[in-house]
This record gives sequence, structure tokens and C-alpha cells, in this order.
Amino acid sequence: MNNKLMQMIVALVVAGLYASFSMAAGITGAGATFPYPIYAKWAEAYKAQTGTIMNYQSIGSGGGIKQITAKTVDFGASDMPLTPEQLDKNGLMQFPTVIGGVVPVINVKGIANGALKLDGATLANIYLGKITKWNDPALVALNKDIKLPDDNITVVHRSDGSGTSFIFTNYLSKVSADWKSAVGEGTAVSWKAGTGGKGNEGVASYVQRIKGSIGYVEYAYALQNKMNFVLLKNRDGQFVKPEDVSFKAAAASAAWDKAPGFYKILTDEPGKESWPISGATFILIHKTQDKPESGKEVLNFFGWAYDKGGKLASDLDYVPLPENVVKLIRSAWKAQIKDASGKPLVK
Repeated sequence: MNNKLMQMIVALVVAGLYASFSMAAGITGAGATFPYPIYAKWAEAYKAQTGTIMNYQSIGSGGGIKQITAKTVDFGASDMPLTPEQLDKNGLMQFPTVIGGVVPVINVKGIANGALKLDGATLANIYLGKITKWNDPALVALNKDIKLPDDNITVVHRSDGSGTSFIFTNYLSKVSADWKSAVGEGTAVSWKAGTGGKGNEGVASYVQRIKGSIGYVEYAYALQNKMNFVLLKNRDGQFVKPEDVSFKAAAASAAWDKAPGFYKILTDEPGKESWPISGATFILIHKTQDKPESGKEVLNFFGWAYDKGGKLASDLDYVPLPENVVKLIRSAWKAQIKDASGKPLVK
């Protein structure tokens, strides 16, 4: 073998090793499907600016909590906040990233987007299986200005452990005593009616395909799939539509500085413009980092998202966190996220 050929082989081997390293570099996360659209956008923009890959698996909040607890990912994601006690038990901290809304969506012949009005009790009775027809008297009473069809209602819910389900069932538990006693709240509950779809993607797909159906998805999924949403009656008695204005209104009174562990639920908040099924989505990360470089990359990524990702979030109708909340989060990172020697990962 001549020297020139040997040099070429060595160069190819080195290039191959470098390519493998580059593919392996980056951070991994898994969990909630609610924020997947914005995390995907952030990951794309962050890679373009820094070269760092953020690989996020949209598997549902239940899966995200399991994976971060098992330390198989660098961060987990959940729409259901963990209580301070749950965080302490697993050595975790959590912080919110964006605020959005869970939206009932329908596929009913002759009903235009945003035309159907629902209140919490009626929505709960549909999901309890007590209301089975679109022209049920309870629905007619709320919608005297439109003609409702004599069609059966097909209820669609999540089949996987889901933070979106937690937000939805938390809301129903606040507005319906029957729902609270029969089903309650959680990422996975014993549904009384309907069929299950996996992820926000699965629910959206079922509702699009099944005539006469109703489901619930994060707002970005309703927008991206051009789905018909409903108006909901909020705590102040106003029928409101889902949009960034109504999500911001729901978040306006949230006192994050008085929420230990950033444990805050934004359903059924007061305010004439408030969307009643609003919620924040959260990141879970271990306080003590076995791999401090990866932990630091996670904080760098979300720090970049707070600084540079606001417009991308707004474009998808998520609500970026206000600066005072971001300041609280950065302080919490410094105080709580450390390497094995106790040294903070960020200054």
C-alpha cells in the first residue's frame, strides 16, 4: 500500500469517527406531546445557531416522568407538574417553559369552526357518557342560534399517560362534582365513554376521521390540523375562544413566586377573557447531575429558548413566560442544579 492510499484511508477513518461523534453529541429529552411542536421548532433553530442537537421523543407526560426518573434521558417533560414532595423523593427539580391551552375539538356536520358553545358541566356529561346526542337538550339550550344534528356523539380521549389529559380532567374536576367523584383527575384515568388515541397526534387523527366526534388537543395541534374548536364558558360566565390572548389572561394571575417547586395549575382561572383549560408545560431534571456536561447543555438550550425562542412560541400560539418568571427559573437553576461535588452548573 503506498503512502498516498494510506493517508486517504486514515483521513476517511478520522472523518468517520468525527461523524459518529457529531451524531452522538447533543441532549436527549422525552415526554409531553403538548409542547412537541414548539420544542421541535426550538431544536431546529438551536441546532442552526449552535450545532447542538436536541433529540426529543414525544411519548406523553407519563413516559417522560418514567424516563427521567430512570435516568435514561437528560430531561423529562410533563404537562402535569409534580408536587414538591414528588420532586424531593426523586431528586428532581422542575420549571415551566411555555403556557398553552387544551382545546375541545369536534367533527360535526354543519357546525362551523367556533360556532358550538359548551360549558364545563355539559362537557363533563359528554365525557361521562350521559349526553350521547348532538341535539341533546343541554346542548340545544347553549346553542339556540344553530341547528344541531340528531347524530350520536363519539368521545375521543387519550390512551396513554398524558399531561394533556391531566389538564383536561383537572378542569372537569373543578367544574363538575359528578366528574370529580366518578373519574377525578390524572394523566391516566378510568374513562366512562369513548375511544382512546395515542398522543395529541392520535386524538387529532381520530377526531378528523370519525364523524360526530369530540376530542381534546393542545391548541397548536388544532391549528396545524385545521380542526373545529368550540367556545367555552369560563369562570366569569363568558364564552371565550382559544387563542394567545385568552391563554395570557388565564396566566395573568399566576403567582409563580409563591409556588414551591413551580407547582402551578392554570385551569378555571378568573378573568373575563381567560381560557378555562389553560396550562403550563414543565421540564424535569435531576438536581445532582451524573453527567454535568449534558446537564449544562440542557440548561443552555432552555436558556436560549427563553432568550431567543419567544417569537417561535408565539407563532404557534403558545404564550412565552414573562421575564420575571424566567428570572425566578434561572435563580432556581443556580441554587439547585449541581454536579456531584456540589458545584452549580450555571453561574
